[in-house]
Amino acid sequence: MAREVRHDARSPLKLDEDDIDEEKGDIAVCRCGLSAEYPFCDGTHRTTRDEEEGTVYRYEDGKRRVIEKIVYREGDGSGDHGNGTDDRGDGNRDYGDDNGD
Repeated sequence: MAREVRHDARSPLKLDEDDIDEEKGDIAVCRCGLSAEYPFCDGTHRTTRDEEEGTVYRYEDGKRRVIEKIVYREGDGSGDHGNGTDDRGDGNRDYGDDNGD
């Protein structure tokens, strides 16, 4: 299993003693990429427990979708870095999904 996660941060986040959860006594860093409190864990990873091995998922607006395929733009130098292609010419990125779009 895997999931598509988008990040827009361009610098590291430095953690210190102020980040320790006073109730739990620790710092939980999100590893699933879905936390609303990213980079801190908020428990959202629980929604990933039944993901199937070998399947790629995208979570959007609280819904899980299966990614059928990812289409990469061929070397135009735009810096798109594999964020989908606009195959339909409508300004939307085509990631493929479980609805056959």
